[in-house]
Amino acid sequence: MTQQLPQVPSTEPELSGVRNFRDVGGLPTVDGRRVRHGRLYRSGHLAHATSEDAAFLSSLGLHTIFDFRNTADQKLEGADIALPGVRNVNIPLTDPADGAEFWRMVRDGNIDQLRELLSDGRAAARMTASYRTIIKHRTAEHSRVLHALADDSVPALMHCAAGKDRAGLSIAVALLAVGVEREAIEEDYLKSNAPHRRYKVHRSDTSSAGMSPEVMELLSPLFEARLDYLAAAFATIEEIWGTTDRYLAEGLGLTGATRAKLRERLLDEG
Repeated sequence: MTQQLPQVPSTEPELSGVRNFRDVGGLPTVDGRRVRHGRLYRSGHLAHATSEDAAFLSSLGLHTIFDFRNTADQKLEGADIALPGVRNVNIPLTDPADGAEFWRMVRDGNIDQLRELLSDGRAAARMTASYRTIIKHRTAEHSRVLHALADDSVPALMHCAAGKDRAGLSIAVALLAVGVEREAIEEDYLKSNAPHRRYKVHRSDTSSAGMSPEVMELLSPLFEARLDYLAAAFATIEEIWGTTDRYLAEGLGLTGATRAKLRERLLDEG
C-alpha cells in the first residue's frame, strides 16, 4: 500500500539554526513529471537547530534523516538534535581521517600557510577530486540510501555539514535515479550559494586578519557550490560506467523495479 504522506507547502521556511534547508519538490523530469513536494529535503547539519526549527522539522512527517558527516564533523559541530519518531541514519561519505590535517589548517592556519595550501587553483582541485572520489568509491553508501528511499524512508532529509557537497551529491544521485533533468539538478545545486544558505566558516582566528578578504578568497572554493565540481562527478559516472543507467544498475545495484519504486515514492502522479 502506498504510504500517505503530508503535503507540505513549497514555500521556503526561515530556520535560524539550520543552514541551507530546502524541499527539492517541483524539479522536472525528462518525461514531464515532477518531484513531489514533501518527499525529499536537504540541509546543513541539525546540531544547532532551535526549538522553533525542531518544531518545523517535526511537522514535515519525516521518516528518516540521513547524516553524511563523519566523526570529525560531529565532534566539531555536535550531534543532530533528536526529532521524535524520526529515524537518524549516519552514513559517512568521507573517512574521519581523510583530510583531517587539511581541515585543521583551514581552521587554524595563518595567511602564509593558507596561501601554500589553497592558492593557484589548489583548493578547487581538491574539491573536484573529492567529488570524483565520492562517486567512484562510495557506491555502496549511495546504493544503501536509494534502496532505503525506495523501501520506506520517505519523507527523508539528507544533510552533511553545509548541505552542499556530500548531501548535494547524494541528492543529485537520487534525482538522476528518478530521471530529473540535468539542468534542474544543477540549478538546485547552485542554490547553496545564496548568502542566507552559506555555511558559517570555522576559523580559530576570528580577527580582521584571520578573516581578511584574502583569507576568505582563498577559502571560497571550499565553501562555494561550483558547477565544475558537479560536472566532475557526472564526468566520473560517464568515464567509469559509460551512461547514467549503467551507473545506477551496475554501480549502485538498482534494478528496474527499484527505480520504479523510487519514482512512485518521489514523483507526482504524472
